[in-house]
Amino acid sequence: MTPSPTPSTELKKSPLHERHVALGAKFAEFGGWEMPLEYSGVVAEHTAVRTSVGVFDVSHLGKATVKGPGAAAYVNACLTNDLGKIAPGQAQYTLCCNENGGVVDDLIAYLHADDDVFLIPNAANTAEVVRLLQADAPDGVEVTNVHDDYAILAVQGAKSDEVVSAIGLPTGHDYMSFATADFGGTPVVVCRTGYTGERGFELVVPNAAAVAVFDALLTAGEQYGIVPAGLGARDTLRTEMGYPLHGQDIAPGITPVQARSGWAVGWKKEHFWGDAALRAEKERGPARILRGLRAAGRGIPRPHMSVLDQSGTALGEVTSGTFSPTLKKGIALALLDASVKEGDQVTVDIRGRGETFDVVKPPFVTVHVR
Repeated sequence: MTPSPTPSTELKKSPLHERHVALGAKFAEFGGWEMPLEYSGVVAEHTAVRTSVGVFDVSHLGKATVKGPGAAAYVNACLTNDLGKIAPGQAQYTLCCNENGGVVDDLIAYLHADDDVFLIPNAANTAEVVRLLQADAPDGVEVTNVHDDYAILAVQGAKSDEVVSAIGLPTGHDYMSFATADFGGTPVVVCRTGYTGERGFELVVPNAAAVAVFDALLTAGEQYGIVPAGLGARDTLRTEMGYPLHGQDIAPGITPVQARSGWAVGWKKEHFWGDAALRAEKERGPARILRGLRAAGRGIPRPHMSVLDQSGTALGEVTSGTFSPTLKKGIALALLDASVKEGDQVTVDIRGRGETFDVVKPPFVTVHVR
């Protein structure tokens, strides 16, 4: 994650921006939005989510609707995962791929009905995902960019159920399912999803109600030690889980086969964007694979650092790297030659100094039961 520390005045702002200013947030640019990077500090916010509960404003994430007869079938013919495997009221992680199999974006699809799908892409990719879906949409199916109409709040951590239920929203549904509930006369979608690995919820809230929901969560969460958490902690939390970040671990030049995200591909489906290239790559085996790296010493890896074998031969590079607040050591995701296996040791070139890392299978940490 490489946010800009000096946001432009032209960046979009969350409907909660003034609340973040009042809370003392430090801001950075994320996908064209000025969003909180941290409040009390990345490590403190990270630890709060792992031990109690935190609330993130992730309103920069995209929002789009696909509606009309056959909307779900159309989405299923475009995106990788098999939407036919879930029922209305459930959500699914899926990928939008190009003809070469590279990942244009990863997103969550909310299946409301056969004629109503809500999509949450990444901020920077929303316009492109909408454009692609609009270009191929059959008659009667309408794809609409509603990026600026909703806020998204992520309540994450072991005490997330208590906080969400305390403001009158439902918490009893299964992981990757959602319910629509009333909050002060406004419909709020409550989904059992998140990007931290901890138990949690993501609330899709119309902009007009965003401040009221945010304030209610902070008030209800006081007894549980809730903290507002920025996108810096979100990044360290997702890295500890080995969750890929678009633009680093997955990208138009990196396929789900290489990124070990083949579980999000409906291989038995007749068609989806990029299917021919992905089937061919799966059959022959990828030349490179995304692996986890855990520091044997004190080295802290960062994106684009070179990964070498013990003789100094290049194996690939770090795609995401950080200090793990939970493990108190460096961890990374790295796109490496397929010959590298779990259990191997590699060297990461950290500013001219070789540091030893163990090749491991993420997640790097054990989290609370979903």
